Amino acid sequence: MAGAADGAGSLTAEQNHLSVTDHGAWATAMNNLGIMPVGISGQPLVSDSLCLQRFDPSLGLIAPINPLMAGISLVPPPPVPPDTPVIKEIIHCKSCTLFPQNANLPPPSMRERPPGCRTVFVGGLPENSSEEMIREVFEPCGEITALRKSKKNFCHIRFNEEFMVDKAIYLSGYRMRIGSSTDKKDSGRIHVDFAQARDDLYEWECNQRLLAREDRHRRQVHEDRLRPPSPPPVVHYSEHEAAMLAERLKDDHNFGEATTVLFTWIDRGEVNRRTSNHFYSMVQSANGHVRRLLSEKAQHEEELEVAKEVFKNALLSILTQFEKISAVFTATTRQKAWDHFSKAQRRNMDIWRKQCEELRNAHSEEIMGIRREEEMEMSDDELDENPCKRLRTQENGVWDQASLREENDSLRWQLDSYRNEVDLLRKEQTHSPDAQIQQLQQKMINMQQQLLSLQEKLTSKEAELEQARDEHRYLEGEGLLLRDKLLNSPVEALEGANREPHEKGMNGCVPSLFHSRDRRSDVIMRGGVTSEKEALLLGVISTFLHVHPFGANLEYLVSYVQRLDSKVSAGELERLMVRLPAVFRQELSGVGATLEKRWKFCGFESLSSV
Repeated sequence: MAGAADGAGSLTAEQNHLSVTDHGAWATAMNNLGIMPVGISGQPLVSDSLCLQRFDPSLGLIAPINPLMAGISLVPPPPVPPDTPVIKEIIHCKSCTLFPQNANLPPPSMRERPPGCRTVFVGGLPENSSEEMIREVFEPCGEITALRKSKKNFCHIRFNEEFMVDKAIYLSGYRMRIGSSTDKKDSGRIHVDFAQARDDLYEWECNQRLLAREDRHRRQVHEDRLRPPSPPPVVHYSEHEAAMLAERLKDDHNFGEATTVLFTWIDRGEVNRRTSNHFYSMVQSANGHVRRLLSEKAQHEEELEVAKEVFKNALLSILTQFEKISAVFTATTRQKAWDHFSKAQRRNMDIWRKQCEELRNAHSEEIMGIRREEEMEMSDDELDENPCKRLRTQENGVWDQASLREENDSLRWQLDSYRNEVDLLRKEQTHSPDAQIQQLQQKMINMQQQLLSLQEKLTSKEAELEQARDEHRYLEGEGLLLRDKLLNSPVEALEGANREPHEKGMNGCVPSLFHSRDRRSDVIMRGGVTSEKEALLLGVISTFLHVHPFGANLEYLVSYVQRLDSKVSAGELERLMVRLPAVFRQELSGVGATLEKRWKFCGFESLSSV
């Protein structure tokens, strides 16, 4: 402290005998050191409230109090606006001094903070610095638990709490000078940054797992508090409990709980030869409640029918009132009364009339729905009753005239109701053009659906027609093959072929050459090449199909051969390929309208199989 005081006194003496020529440079230097400039005219670079908040002019040149120094607890200063730059101060220690960097320089670069970081990296230390000096500098930031110094002017410091790391980061950028020495080994610009330590990460993960366990425990306690209570356990079977259960089965209020207990006993396997009589009596008591349930159901059905009738009558009365109101609106729209109303009154009456018509239509649809349900119920009842009536009439042999008269009356009433509904619909259509538009739209939708179905049928028919044409061509080729075979065969074969059908005809058997496609394929006669032209065509077709391993249709093949010889026809090529099934094979691909016949060259396969 004496050295510091001597330094301060010498500084004041130098300042008293110093003649300042450049006031701006001197003010900048004093401001960077955090000292109030004295004897300089003009406006200061930084306000006193930001640079020296606790400066007393009567004390002379005194450095501001450092809030990071140990043993000092001061009231925090008033909040500083966020846009104001932070002015760092000179920090005096026993063995060293820390000078802040220039405020105009950019802040030092920092790495991303690891989770749970409590260790900092300190680099740029003076070469002559010791572990005691480092502790003296960083102990005001908080309690140091470990300090590991390296020989290469850096060290790692681990603090007790995470917030102490932020205080240590504040010292990054300060220049550290040991004593008053100007040697290069006694000074250095320290750099403080976050360090990634395994111990910090492990303790942070342990803390996170602890917090997660506490959170799960809290949620479990909350769920247990909100969980409904579990049902009481079912007592074990005994004769005393069975007698009490039989009494509870007879009571309507305790019947539900008693049946649960009975079901549990039976499911546990309590029924045996000794207890079968007790269980039979309890099951009989449970069965006795069936009559009560049926009577309650019948009572509820009667109440429902009464409520339906009341609801139907109320709807009918409402509908009649709506019709009367609509009749009033219709009377007002006549010429002799309509001309006397103003435009506003006419507009309001139109709105009221439309609202009344919409409500009336809704109620009429509801009544029609109720009538349909009643008719369906009546038809179901008639279906149930008709078999008995028919049996009775068939047994007696005489039709009951009264039943026929009742059926005739019911049909007449149904016809009248349908007529009334049709009249209501016509009136609604005349009064509401929107309904007509909706009906037309529905008709258009139906027509579109019919058109789509017809198009689907047309495509299926076209596919069937194409398939029939293919079969027809196939049969024509087979017929031509048979004709060529008969023309080229000797007379003995003809006589034998004619004799066999004659004998079969004499025996009463009708020959059938084509029953199915499999039999037609078996009937195909195999023949060789009869002319030089056929041999040439055979070579051209084999070469063409050999370079088309997936096959080619007849039209594509004919178009290629006709470039060489325009006189060749499709039928001639097809007959030639059909006559040689060991060389050419026909395959069908596709479904429906995409059905296609392709010819493939299979000579190598036939040769290898032989």
